[in-house]
Amino acid sequence: MPQIGRINRRGLWTLYMKEVRRFFKVQTQTIWAPALTTLLFLVIFTVAFGRGEREILGVNFATFVAPGLIAMGMMNNAFANSSFGLLVGKIQGTIVDYLMPPLSEAEMMLAIVGAAMTRAILVGGAVALAMAFYPGVELAAPHPWAIVWFGLMGALLLSFAGLITSMWAEKFDHNAAVTNFIISPLTLLSGTFYTIQNLAPLFQAISRANPFFYVISGFRYGFLGQSDIGDASHVAWAALGLLAFNAALGYLTYRLLKSGWKIRS
Repeated sequence: MPQIGRINRRGLWTLYMKEVRRFFKVQTQTIWAPALTTLLFLVIFTVAFGRGEREILGVNFATFVAPGLIAMGMMNNAFANSSFGLLVGKIQGTIVDYLMPPLSEAEMMLAIVGAAMTRAILVGGAVALAMAFYPGVELAAPHPWAIVWFGLMGALLLSFAGLITSMWAEKFDHNAAVTNFIISPLTLLSGTFYTIQNLAPLFQAISRANPFFYVISGFRYGFLGQSDIGDASHVAWAALGLLAFNAALGYLTYRLLKSGWKIRS
């Protein structure tokens, strides 16, 4: 496979498209089903709290929770996609398909992470489209940059986390354990369904130590113009903080791939 310059662009694109086609062939399960599941959260919670009867941050509950659900759907599916490929390869004995092609570790990481982020964007778009027609939800966009930035940073964060999990896990139970005991709690306790101002100071501090909180709140800021993070300057610092966190996590992911940790015998 020819290389152009110092980057094997054709190889990177081929692996990326392989990963995209893998989830797109079963798009009913990988895109539309997660979108429907996320929409059901909105239906259940709005019915439970009453449509239009409760306001948070100056908007009704459905409008408040919708951006958080979109971001949550994006992050969960980014993790699901990137945590699948290498793990299946190890279980089925086809991991050589990832290791043998003339791709560097950085190129392999970019392809897998890029495909996971593509799925996250598609799921986010499907969820946003469904919620735009849901009664009581008003999706404005006073700060489009925050929607794009925090959406991509959240998807990138979970893509790296999923790839690390895929390297570490030896069976599907390990993957499920990370999802059930780490990813899901961090997601559900990130302020998706509530404002942390209602929490005791200790739990507010714990919430602010959760990187998912900044993804959800920053993404919500893009739609509502306000969030739990604070004013525009605090949101900007959160945006830079997520960039730094993702850079560190990306470097860790690269070093683990470079070392062949748990993927090369």
